Amino acid sequence: MSGPSHGGAFDAHTARDAGMVGCRQCTAVSPIDAEICERCGALLESRDRTSLQRVWAWWLVGLLFYIPANLYPMLITRTLGRASADTIVGGVIELAHHGAYFVAGIVFFASVIIPVGKFVAIAYLALVVRRAHGIKPKTLLHLYEFVEWIGRWSMIDVFVVAILVALVQFNLLATINPGIAAVSFALSVVFTMLSAMSFDSRRIWDEIETASHE
Repeated sequence: MSGPSHGGAFDAHTARDAGMVGCRQCTAVSPIDAEICERCGALLESRDRTSLQRVWAWWLVGLLFYIPANLYPMLITRTLGRASADTIVGGVIELAHHGAYFVAGIVFFASVIIPVGKFVAIAYLALVVRRAHGIKPKTLLHLYEFVEWIGRWSMIDVFVVAILVALVQFNLLATINPGIAAVSFALSVVFTMLSAMSFDSRRIWDEIETASHE
């Protein structure tokens, strides 16, 4: 199948347009009327009809956990009987105040920029594929792949907390314990990853079929 694109010519062909269906588990291609993949035994569907519902469900849960992750302390430090608690942003400010600008920048990027960017990108993809959009499918596919790739780096803040808790344990002199925000943040990352994984990327290419049939 070939036809005009929204910003230049393209020559694209989808499995569904050719009367085939691709397996999401092993990528084997089968006739569109097949229900089970002959290679791996997975259920075959040309499009996952419940994909967007799961995307929004996981997205919403992830957002709900991300809110307390920023409001409550990430670290609780006790030194000679005195306790102090820092939120994510508070920790970034504290690091910058002590001159650790590079570390502060990494923590801010991994704990604020990446999670917020993922929420925006996933919501954007889920909204765009619902109707004709006029955006190049490859652009949306690259955005989806970037979201999947960068999602794992959101856990940097949790790893830092785990390392500090393991290293800084001097009994009465100083102790560092994770706050409730650490658990909330980790759960938020997991749920947003599940949201991205639930997205059926094949829906991105439906725009090509729609344009070719007009």
